[in-house]
Amino acid sequence: MTTPAPRPGILDIAPYVGGEAVLPGVAEPARLASNEGALGASPRAVAAYQALADRLHRYPDGGAEALRAALGRRHGLDPARITVGAGSDELIALLVRAYAGPGDEVLHSRHGFLMYAIAATTAGARPVAAPERNLTADVDALVAHATERTKLVFLANPNNPTGTYLVRDEVRRLRRDLPGQALLVIDAAYAEFVARNDYSAGDDLVDETDNVVMIRTFSKIYGLAALRLGWAYGPPPVIDVLNRVRGPFNVGAAAQAAGIAALEDQAHVDAARSHNDIWRAWFTDQVKTLGLGVQPSVGNFVLVSFAARAGANADAAERFLKSRGILVRKMGSYGLPDALRISIGLEAEMHAVVAALTAFLEQAA
Repeated sequence: MTTPAPRPGILDIAPYVGGEAVLPGVAEPARLASNEGALGASPRAVAAYQALADRLHRYPDGGAEALRAALGRRHGLDPARITVGAGSDELIALLVRAYAGPGDEVLHSRHGFLMYAIAATTAGARPVAAPERNLTADVDALVAHATERTKLVFLANPNNPTGTYLVRDEVRRLRRDLPGQALLVIDAAYAEFVARNDYSAGDDLVDETDNVVMIRTFSKIYGLAALRLGWAYGPPPVIDVLNRVRGPFNVGAAAQAAGIAALEDQAHVDAARSHNDIWRAWFTDQVKTLGLGVQPSVGNFVLVSFAARAGANADAAERFLKSRGILVRKMGSYGLPDALRISIGLEAEMHAVVAALTAFLEQAA
């Protein structure tokens, strides 16, 4: 008897490792490693989730009709052009599975979300990383790296982990200059945090073309990361393909109910955005004062660089923060070994991070 061999390339994948959530000896660490919503879920969403406790024996609505209708009302979109997934991660995997395979290429920016390359390799396609400019996706580089084999182009906008974004006109230029056969996927997981007049989440470009898809998530500003809920808006033929390849009950009933309730609580979303605006700006200023590098961010996280501080590297800083009960994300897997990504948490957590970084730098001096 021998163990079955997986398809070529599968064992070359470095498994995705999420931000740490547990710290031995610390009952409630400050969890600033996963860009989770600082204010948590809407009380309405929590109540909707709890209301289904006595109906766990029932299958969910396989078409997520009510949730898609709620998304359509909230964003002014046609529900027939929406499909849902178990987080945007599943939608990324489904898109690659449906449109790319051996001999094909999946293009993304150098410091884009790790799941793009993982999904491509899983499908037997080749991930291609285009260089960035100032830690921002570079339209010219992406276009230059596109070939007749490019089947999908993933653009995280805003980008995780850098927090940078492309303006609306640059995204439109990207779509115009890419090969026609390449499906442009705009990953707008952090769109709700952006308040810039020159930004678009991508739904307008979806409406203008037949080869753009926008994917979104409830894991960030809506605070529903535990329920794994995401959605995609795209051309009818693409949505039809996704509905053919997804599982028949891929999103649970509790997640659907909580998502609908979250969409109806705009006051909670506004409060979460306001909180993020205040503490992201405050934290950015504090990091600059400490003499550390900081990338301007429009998300709910900040990329902090230790490259210019001799004797105070990112790995040592991450260990020191852990000693203070604070979890942040190391960035070596993203090709940024000198940086830490720090989520925007509650007021007390942000003060604790600044105090810990101050103590770390004083110790390293």
